[in-house]
Amino acid sequence: MEKLQKAFDARAKKRNKIEVIKESKEPMDIYAKLEEIANGGYEKLDKADSSYFLKCFGLFDKGEDFMLRVRIPAGVLSYTQAKKLAQVAQKYANDYIDISTRMQVVLRYIKIEDIATTLKELDSVGLSGFQTGVDNTRNIVTDPLDTLAFDSIIPTKPIIDKLEAKFIKNPEWISTLPRKFNTGILGSLSNSCNIFGHDCSFVLAQKDGIFGFNVYLGARVGIQAKDANIFVGIDEVESFYEALLNIFKRYGYRDNRNKNRLHFLIQDVGIDTLVDAIKKEAKCDFKSAGVTMVQSQNISLGSNKVLQKDSTFAYKVIIPSGVFNGSDLLALTDVAKQLSDGDIRFTYDQNIYLTSIPQDRLNSLEESSIIKKYAKYNNPYFKDMIACAGVNTCSFGVIKNKPDAIEMANYLNSTLPIEDASIRMNWSACPKGCGVHGIADIGFEGCKARDDDGNRVDGVHIFMGGKITRCAKEAHTLHKSIPLLEAKYHIKYLLKPYSKYKGRTESFEEFESRFFSNNYTYQAIGFYTKINYILNEKLDLGIEFELEDKPKSSKKEEYEIFDFGLRLYKLLTGNKRYEKVDGLTIIQLKPTSIKRDEVSRLNSKVPLKLSEIIYNMTHEKITQRAQVFSELLVALKEI
Repeated sequence: MEKLQKAFDARAKKRNKIEVIKESKEPMDIYAKLEEIANGGYEKLDKADSSYFLKCFGLFDKGEDFMLRVRIPAGVLSYTQAKKLAQVAQKYANDYIDISTRMQVVLRYIKIEDIATTLKELDSVGLSGFQTGVDNTRNIVTDPLDTLAFDSIIPTKPIIDKLEAKFIKNPEWISTLPRKFNTGILGSLSNSCNIFGHDCSFVLAQKDGIFGFNVYLGARVGIQAKDANIFVGIDEVESFYEALLNIFKRYGYRDNRNKNRLHFLIQDVGIDTLVDAIKKEAKCDFKSAGVTMVQSQNISLGSNKVLQKDSTFAYKVIIPSGVFNGSDLLALTDVAKQLSDGDIRFTYDQNIYLTSIPQDRLNSLEESSIIKKYAKYNNPYFKDMIACAGVNTCSFGVIKNKPDAIEMANYLNSTLPIEDASIRMNWSACPKGCGVHGIADIGFEGCKARDDDGNRVDGVHIFMGGKITRCAKEAHTLHKSIPLLEAKYHIKYLLKPYSKYKGRTESFEEFESRFFSNNYTYQAIGFYTKINYILNEKLDLGIEFELEDKPKSSKKEEYEIFDFGLRLYKLLTGNKRYEKVDGLTIIQLKPTSIKRDEVSRLNSKVPLKLSEIIYNMTHEKITQRAQVFSELLVALKEI
C-alpha cells in the first residue's frame, strides 16, 4: 500500500472543484428532496444540485428540461418494466428514448416539475437512475444473450444482481469514488459488449478446468484494459470487486478530473502494485490468470435471428443510432408478450433483442407492423453501428452525429450493398469518445473542418482497424478533419476492396487484418481514398484507382508511392510512364523525357496540380521522388 499512498500524496496537494462540491452535501439528502426540488422549479434550483448531485440519480439539467439515464443491469427488462418505461417516455419525455452503449436508456425533455414523479414511476417496477452519472459505478454490461445463447458458459446476470444490490443504492458508495467507474462481465465465448473497454473487465476464462474470469483493468477512451494476471472464480467476483473499489476510493486521484480514472493510478504505480493491494484488501490470494476464452465475433454475426439453448430464438431489432421512442417500445413489448415471455434486452451496439421466440412464431413476429417498420435497417451498415448523442442534446458534441451516422449508412447501403458482411462503424461527436470510435472497424470523431472554399464546416477524423474480437486494439488514424459531405465517399472507396475481395461471410475486422494491414500502410490507404474522391467526386473523371489484392510494394511507403504513381499515370493517360521498372529502379526509360505537365497534356481533364503530383511520385531520380504520402495529401488539397 505504501506505493499507492505515495502516489496519492503526490497528487493530493490540490482538489478539483467537484470534490469540494461533493463534501458540501449528502447525495441521499438531495434524493429525499426531489419533490421539493420539482415543485420549486428552476428559480429555486441549487447550482450544486443541478451541476452534480442530481446526476448521481441520473438527472442531467439541460437548461430548459432534464435528461434521465435509466439504469438497466445487464440490459435486461421484464415485460412489466419495459411497458412502464415506454409509458414514462410517452408521458414525460416527449416519447423519446436513446439506447446507450451501456445497455441502458436515456430519456430526454423531462420538465423539472416531473422529475420526482418520473423516478417514482420507474421505481415502482424496480428501475432507477442511481449511479448512472458522475463519480459512480455505472451500469454493468454483459452479453445481451447471457444465459440464453449456446456460447454462454457462465450466467452473469445473477452476479450483476448481487453487485447491484450491494453497491448501487448504498449511501456508502453513492458519489464516493474519485471518478466514474465502468464495469463489464462477460461469461460468453463471443465478445458482444466491448469487454476490454472498461475500468474493470471480468472476461470468461478457464483455469485448471474451472470456468471463471480473467481480470483486465484500467481502460479509458483510446486505451484498452490491461491484463491484471488475476483469475477469479464465480464466487470471488464480489470480494475482488469490493476490494478494487475500496482501493480506488482510497487512493484514486482527486485533483485533475481529466486524469483521475483508474487508468492513471495504474499508470503511476503499475498493475502489479494495484493487484497486490487488492489481494491484501480482499484478504485473498487470487490465482494467476487462466486461459482467456473470448475467441469469436458476436454469435449473431450475419443474422438477426439466433437459436437459443432451449430451441427458441432471439430476434434482433436494429434501431438506427439507438434513436427510439416509447410508442415503439410499447409495440415491441406487446408483440414480445404475445409471442413469448415479453422480456427484451438492450445491446451494447444500441439495438434490442426479443428473446425466447418459438420457431413456429417467427413468421408472425416478422409480419408484425413494428418489426416491418425497422426491417429496412437490417443491413451491414446499420446492424453494428454505434453513435453517441451529438450536438443537439450534448454540450460536448461538435457535430450532430446520430443523423450524420444514419445519413452515411443510408448512402452506403444504396450505393454499395454488400451481402453477408459485418462492418462496425462507430461515431463519437467529440474527443470524449462516447461512441467508442477507437475500437471500430471504421470510426468517426466529430470535429470542425474546412471545405474546398475554406469555409468552416462539420467534419470528422476517420479511423480504421480497431479490434474487439479475441483481443482489443485501438484503430489507426486514416484522415484528419475531413468535411462530412466528403467523408461518405472516403468510406465508400474504403469498403470497395472489402466488397470485391472479401471471403464468404468474412467480417471487415478479419478482412482488415488479412487485406489492408497485411498489404498496405495506412498512409497508402488514406491516399487511395483521397485520390478516388478527387478523380470521381471532384473532377468527375469516372476513373477509379483500385487497390491490388497482392501488391508487390511490401508495405514500404516509398515503393507504394512509386507504384501508385505509375498506375495513376497509366490510368489517366493510357500510356506507361517507363518501358520497364524493377522495384524502385527504372530499367528502361522512354526515348523522350517527361515534363511536369505531361499527364495534363495527354488528358486535358487532369488539372496541372495532379499532373505535378504524379510526376513527383514517379520522378526518374529516386532522390527527387516524393518520400511520404502525407506531403502528397497536402498537395491534393490544392486541387
